[in-house]
Amino acid sequence: MAKATIELVRALRNTAKTLSGSKSYQWGHMGSCNCGHLAQEITQLTKSEIHARAMQKYGDWNEQLNDYCPASGLLMDDLITQLMDFGFDTDDLKHLEKLSDPTVLRQLPPGERYLRHNRCDDVVKYLEVWAQMLENELLDHIHIPSLGPETAIVT
Repeated sequence: MAKATIELVRALRNTAKTLSGSKSYQWGHMGSCNCGHLAQEITQLTKSEIHARAMQKYGDWNEQLNDYCPASGLLMDDLITQLMDFGFDTDDLKHLEKLSDPTVLRQLPPGERYLRHNRCDDVVKYLEVWAQMLENELLDHIHIPSLGPETAIVT
C-alpha cells in the first residue's frame, strides 16, 4: 500500500478534483486513464507525453507494470519509477487502473463497492476514498501530549 504522506494525499485529491471537472477522461488512452491522470499530476507530463512513452512498449498499464524494470532505460519505466519514488508501489497502480484495492473498497458503503474502472465518477470516488484513508493513517500517528495543570497555557 502507498506510503501515507501529505504529498501523496494531496496528489490523489488533486487528481480527483481534476477528473471531476474533466472532459478528457478516456480509459483506453494511456495518458488519460486512471493511472494516466495520476501520472500527469505527479510528473507534470502531458497526456500526450505519457501516451507516447507508453507506446514504446506493449500493453496497458497493468501489463507495463508487470514488465516494469527500473534499469531498462525505457521512458515508461522511468515514469513508473517516478510514481514509485513518490510513494506508490506497482500494486497500488494496478489497483487504481481497475479500481480494485480491497482495502480502499471496504471504506465505501456496502452498496457502493462495485465500481466500474472505466467510469470517471467511480475513479473520482475511489481516489477520494483512498486519499481519506491515507490521511486518516497519517492522523493516527500524530500524538499530542495532554496539558496538565503544570503546563497550562496562561493568556
